[in-house]
This record gives sequence, structure tokens and C-alpha cells, in this order.
Amino acid sequence: MALRFKIATFAVLGALALPPLCAAAPIVYEGESGPGKGKHIVLIAGDQEYRSEEAIPMLARILARRHGFKCTALFAINPKSGEVDPSVTDNVPGLDALRTADLVVLFLRFLELPDEQMKEIVDYTNSGRPIVALRTSTHPFNYQKRPGSAYAKYHWKSADGGYGRQVLGETWVSHHGIHEKESTRGVVAPGMEDHPILKGVSEIWGESDVYEITTLAGDSVPLVLGQVLRGMTPGSPPNTEKKLMPVAWTKSYAGASGRKSRIFTTTMGHANDFRNEEFRRMVVNACYWAMGLEGRIPARGDVEPDGPYKPNPIGIGKHKQGLKLSDFRK
Repeated sequence: MALRFKIATFAVLGALALPPLCAAAPIVYEGESGPGKGKHIVLIAGDQEYRSEEAIPMLARILARRHGFKCTALFAINPKSGEVDPSVTDNVPGLDALRTADLVVLFLRFLELPDEQMKEIVDYTNSGRPIVALRTSTHPFNYQKRPGSAYAKYHWKSADGGYGRQVLGETWVSHHGIHEKESTRGVVAPGMEDHPILKGVSEIWGESDVYEITTLAGDSVPLVLGQVLRGMTPGSPPNTEKKLMPVAWTKSYAGASGRKSRIFTTTMGHANDFRNEEFRRMVVNACYWAMGLEGRIPARGDVEPDGPYKPNPIGIGKHKQGLKLSDFRK
């Protein structure tokens, strides 16, 4: 009896000693009725500044509950506390969900993931399956501390522009608009008015400032140009001294598999950009298009958030503290 008690005690203590992540299941929003029924989207929040940890689950719920897609939301997780923690740059558990994904939505910034996690993203990228990338995803990986890594070529500042330029079309260059002082009006690029991604989209505006673009690699095609506004409201006057820059484009990428994937990238995506209905509509339409479902894009699809959406202010360290994965299971 004593021996049995000891074994049971050690088993309980061992379980308690496990990191909270071991028992944490990914957040999955099961698709309800809609054109996306049967398709699986994985959305990854791994940015420290623009509140991806709030924008991504909101977008996932729209895609699942308004359009029928099954959506898995993944986050940067503090391995000690088990909390959703944007300051963590080396742990995004659950990336094996990419193995069954029909689309990945990236909202990443300067991550340096362990090889086993990075491999899941690279394997997906090379598979020929589509990608939708938001804001800081042009500079998603920072391998400054591990230049000898097999994944160092994806470092945002590598000679060929890292993952951003190689896969998505551009890497981080600079702020073209003044950060937190000049916002963005989206202007449809000439000839792109009838593109499926812009179906039903009228006036795009966001608090994010326009990023500078030096070049768009490969077969990139600009869809929306960013006009810098002298202020943080949709009615702010344009800054005519600053030229328009692409803020949304499409391209293809042929990875190791040789199969070409559809890519949509936007350098907008500040959490408050998602408060603009037309920006949300563009991103939702892009998800359809990326998966080859452009024929099923609704004329004016429902893109209303499923519940209140009041993200914290942007900025490093300004995220909501103490969030657990259970806070998103609703």
C-alpha cells in the first residue's frame, strides 16, 4: 500500500511540474454554415506591438461564425506562466496544426522560433498552400542571435530580404507615414477595381501609418495604394509631399515543392485598422481568394465582429496582462 501511495504521489507531482503549455489545446473555432465549410484556416498572432493577440481571434471568429471556416488561432505563449504574451518571441505552440491547414494567416514580428516550430512554418510555406500576411509579417523572423541556424536565410535583414521579400514580396524598410501621427487611406490601384479581393470594398482607412516599399519582388501586383493622411481620422487631409506606396498586393511563391502558392500581403493591420469595416472585408475576401474560392466571395459579406472589439493601445508592453488561452474559448 505504501509503495502504491508513493508511485501515485510522484505521478501527481510530476504532472504538476509540467509546463502549463503541455496541457493547453489550441483555440479552435468550428465553422458554422457558410461558403468556407470544410476548409481549415490557421491564424498566428506573434507580434509585440500592434495587438495581433486581439485582432487575430476577432478575425478567426468572423471567418468561422460568419463564413463557415474552421479556424485555429495560435499565440505567442509564455512557457512559465502559460499566458498569452506578445513579448515572447521564441514560443508559438501548436504549429503542427499547419499540417492540415488550407490557409495560414500570419501576423508576426521578429520571432526567433526553435527549429521544430520554425520547421512547421517553412514546411507549410514550401507546400504550395496559400498565405495571407498582415502588417509586420514583412519582417517576421529575427535570426540575429543565431546566424548559423538553418533558418537564418529568413532573417528579415538578410541579403535577399529574408522571408518577407523572398516569400511575401517585401521586408521591413521604414515608416513612410509618421508613426501614430499620420494614418492611411487606401486607394485602389489603377486597373484593380474589379479584383475579387476588392469585391464590395469601398473606403479603406486605418490608424496604421504607411510603410515604405523599396521594391515588390517576383510577380507582385499592387491592389491598394496607401495615401498618407496628416492626422488620425478618416477625414484628415492628405500629405501630398509623400507619394503613394503599395499597402496591399498579391503574388505567387514557388517553394521547395515547386507548386505555386497564392500570397496576399498588406502592410496595414494595426489592431484598430480592423475596426474599419472595409479593411475587414478586404482581408476576409483575401482569405477566399487565396484558397481559390473567389467565385464564392459574397457581394457584401458579413464581416461584423462576433462581440465587442476594443483592443488595447498599440505599443511594446501595452498588451492586456494575464490573458490565458481560456479567455479566447468563446
